[in-house]
Amino acid sequence: MYKVLLVDDERIILDGISRMVDWSAYQTELAGTAQNGIQAYEKIVSDSPDIVVCDIRMPGLDGLELVAKTYASHPHIKFVLLSGFGEFEYANRAMQYGVKHYLLKPTDESKIGEALQEVTFDLADHRRKEAFIQDMKHRFEKVLPHVKEQVLKEFVTNKTYGHHDLEEYRRLFQYDFDRPVQLLLFQLEGEADYEHLFAVKNIAEDLLDTTLLSTTIGPHVLVLIEERPGLRLHDRIQDIRCTFKQYYKLDVTVAISDPGPVTLARKLYRDTLQCLNYRFYLDESGIITTNDTLQSEDDSGAFSFDEQRLCMPVRSGHHQEARQALNEFIHELKRAQLSIEMTKSHAISQYVSLIRLTDPEEMAERYERIPVIAEMTTLQSIQAFLEETVIEITQRNYERNTMKYNAIVRRMIEIIEEQLGNSELTLNLVACSMLYMNADYLGKLFKKETGEKFSNYVMKLRIKRATELMAKDPDIKIFEMAEQLGFGDNPQYFSQVFKKQMGCTPSEYMKKEG
Repeated sequence: MYKVLLVDDERIILDGISRMVDWSAYQTELAGTAQNGIQAYEKIVSDSPDIVVCDIRMPGLDGLELVAKTYASHPHIKFVLLSGFGEFEYANRAMQYGVKHYLLKPTDESKIGEALQEVTFDLADHRRKEAFIQDMKHRFEKVLPHVKEQVLKEFVTNKTYGHHDLEEYRRLFQYDFDRPVQLLLFQLEGEADYEHLFAVKNIAEDLLDTTLLSTTIGPHVLVLIEERPGLRLHDRIQDIRCTFKQYYKLDVTVAISDPGPVTLARKLYRDTLQCLNYRFYLDESGIITTNDTLQSEDDSGAFSFDEQRLCMPVRSGHHQEARQALNEFIHELKRAQLSIEMTKSHAISQYVSLIRLTDPEEMAERYERIPVIAEMTTLQSIQAFLEETVIEITQRNYERNTMKYNAIVRRMIEIIEEQLGNSELTLNLVACSMLYMNADYLGKLFKKETGEKFSNYVMKLRIKRATELMAKDPDIKIFEMAEQLGFGDNPQYFSQVFKKQMGCTPSEYMKKEG
């Protein structure tokens, strides 16, 4: 059971929640209560609860101050904050201390219960991961040199082993060395130590039921497996990569050799090392085979990409178009398969064109980061670097080019953009199912900030998107636009709304614009 501390300066609320919630139903127990932040922190120090359900407005030490103070001394404790409508932004500041849950007052048992369930799930998941890592540390501390690891190292690195040695190993492992095998070579991306290599090795052994031998060689983990048709090897390797990343937050690149007898282990090992040299152009799958390195020069082409194709949406603050243009830029680099130096040159050129869109001071600061691109070892890392730059500059331009809406209204507009094709999109849907706020309050706030009723704003945006779709594709069908823009299977209603907004039907509009 997880211990809960309940904090509220209003005694009636404190008693009400204490009695209202069936704490044991959520794997919790109410370990204590407090009527202000000072009392609460004293109980946190003495009792170390797992969860604190706390009001924001309190005398002495308010909720946010209590969160900050607790985070500094007891960072493992989770908070659920209770707030009123006027404290939305205030509560939001608690996010920097890892607070994910806050409830609008007045609340009820079901809402508190949902928050408790999510918090206890996070706590259980954290304990499971900690237990896993501690188990790995324990196994690592006890591990001793293993003869099979040494044998594998000799197979792939020792030029002098001969027939007599092979026969000895055959008797030792009772395995037909003439049967086909494959080598898997794992390389960790980022800063890693031997503990991480050890974890990869053990995870691979657990998830690959065809493992024969495994070892570490320098910065790599080498696994010898039995080649078996229908094994779905790529899926197994992806499971290894995902499991490792879940616990250690590091990516792993994996090179796979062709099948062959163990007697050719040295050649298979050299092949996997050569595969790792191909990592620069590796996609997100993280897996390289020898087939990936055999692309002929005839398959590549000259690089062609207008730098302004990316700069224009960044300048205008259009996030989606900017991301699409960046993806096209990276795709063209992958397709061209130029030398690594030439690829980096194009990336630097595009980066320079982007930072020219910033203020002089920022431009000078970003110029100093150009050498970072030159030192990167994969195209994927270059893409992440450019994406960060694109997002930051685009967002700054977006903020300059758009109205400074209230934070809630900005979120409502984002939801409208995301859900524009949803025929069920209404103010009540947004209020009750997405923002968990009062619909009347949201409607008034939206009208105050935008000058439009929610429904009118949605309809006008849909018609605006319709004109953009027609400009992009003059042959688009009316029923297709109706489906894409939230009118469902009712193109007639879409045409009526369009005519009311634009003064003509969609067909007439397309003829006029054409």
